[in-house]
Amino acid sequence: MKSSAAHPRLPRRGVAAVAVVALAVTLAGAVPGGAADAATTAIPALVPQPVSVKAAPGPPFTLTKATRIVVPRHSAAAQSAAKALAALLRPSTGYPLPVVTDHKPGRHHDVRLEVGGPRELGAEGYRLDVAAGDVVLTGRTAAGLFHGGQTLRQLLPPRVEASTVQPGPWTIPGVHITDHPRFAWRGAMLDVSRHFFDPGEVRRYIDLLAMYKVNVLHLHLADDQGWRIQIDSWPRLTTYGGSTEVGGGPGGYYTKEQYKALVKYAQDRHIMVVPEIDMPGHTNAALASYAELNCDGVAPPLYTGTSVGFSSLCIDKELTYTFVDDVVRELAAMTPGPYIHLGGDEAHSTPHEDYVRFVDRVEGIVSSHGKRMLGWEEISGANVSPRSVAQFWDTPAEARQAAGKGMQVVMSPAQKAYIDMKYDENTPLGLSWAGYTNVQDAYEWDPATFVSGLPEESILGPEAPLWSETLENIDHVEFMAFPRMAGIAEIGWSPAEGRSWQEYRPRLAQQGPRWDQLSVNYYRSPEVAWP
Repeated sequence: MKSSAAHPRLPRRGVAAVAVVALAVTLAGAVPGGAADAATTAIPALVPQPVSVKAAPGPPFTLTKATRIVVPRHSAAAQSAAKALAALLRPSTGYPLPVVTDHKPGRHHDVRLEVGGPRELGAEGYRLDVAAGDVVLTGRTAAGLFHGGQTLRQLLPPRVEASTVQPGPWTIPGVHITDHPRFAWRGAMLDVSRHFFDPGEVRRYIDLLAMYKVNVLHLHLADDQGWRIQIDSWPRLTTYGGSTEVGGGPGGYYTKEQYKALVKYAQDRHIMVVPEIDMPGHTNAALASYAELNCDGVAPPLYTGTSVGFSSLCIDKELTYTFVDDVVRELAAMTPGPYIHLGGDEAHSTPHEDYVRFVDRVEGIVSSHGKRMLGWEEISGANVSPRSVAQFWDTPAEARQAAGKGMQVVMSPAQKAYIDMKYDENTPLGLSWAGYTNVQDAYEWDPATFVSGLPEESILGPEAPLWSETLENIDHVEFMAFPRMAGIAEIGWSPAEGRSWQEYRPRLAQQGPRWDQLSVNYYRSPEVAWP
């Protein structure tokens, strides 16, 4: 179904000196001394678009060397969000921005984090109130406060993203924002099996995802071309099965400590890691590592191509389920989130009856280790329980079948959400088996209506898979992911009402200067009028 293509190694874009280009909003109000002059402040466009944004009259708030970040005493949630915000703002402003607990009424020019707010904010929402004297960020949880901090980040000039001290002033326009997500699941998948990405590259991707309130990172850890996670009970999975990649490169894998550190890094940014070990197909790396996992007892050679559907675990061998149990047990112990993704897609070499028997038994194994099974849409053809989750990618009937069994569905339609698809016929990276997906295409769809007959209450939310047959490094990942990932993040967070390409396009353009400051190797799509 997929084929590799020759491609150049794209250079990283250098940091550019950029001007703040924003959507101007006129704010009228009193100025110091009671003058009735109108104050005009440029409000940067926000992505994702909040539920409610209202301009506040009066002059903007200005960060100064004296500004503190004030949190309630004994609030771990506020402390963690404040530390993250301070770490973000200190390098570019050069300000100390101490995190303190001694708020004094009448003191101004502080950023205050408060725990609470209306119930409608939920577990991830926030309220942000900016006036000349203070910034007040309110959330019911650490996640809500963190997401509010990402919005506050976008209200500052793009040079706030710089890693070195930049000139001020650091002004934030007066505004009242109330915000909370539409969908609970707002995901991105990174395939580290076809090509391996080291921990630093994965952390870089996590940081970029966190900017746009993505809360799930689905790591595709094993496929025909490579096994990328240490499993102590089956050590050759990594030492041999992880020793190569598409095209014959050196491959690689994550030690348990590296994986746990990535999970913690993501958790600190309120992103849940969902690990995937694809089976019963997409298993050549495992079959090559252990001959006894093959029905004939003969190990195939390592595979460095891009074909799919040719491999299968041996369904009738009891050893197969010992293997699955060991892998799931060790992976579950390293993964605090509730899900283990067992793939289940494109098992073309596994007869349907065998496939059903396998999925039914594996679901029980996953459950025995305290996790919920997540799999690609094909698992809906087995006797799965409502606890499991299906990931739609191609066949609407299978998504409806999953919902009919009481399962929830993650929405990843290949022709919209697969951000490894080429932007157009001239794109130097990516594939095109699902068609070309330009920036507008990736934005103009709704998870709740994409599959007819699929009830909205069955939908967890969208996820953008990024398969890596043609992607060799983080520059390639960034080129394919951005700007499309920002749009899919908005689809997951923002209300559907009022959302349109015409309205989104100029807001997206304002992310360009931020990506320039961060040296993101994004695709400067001709669909967007970049500053």
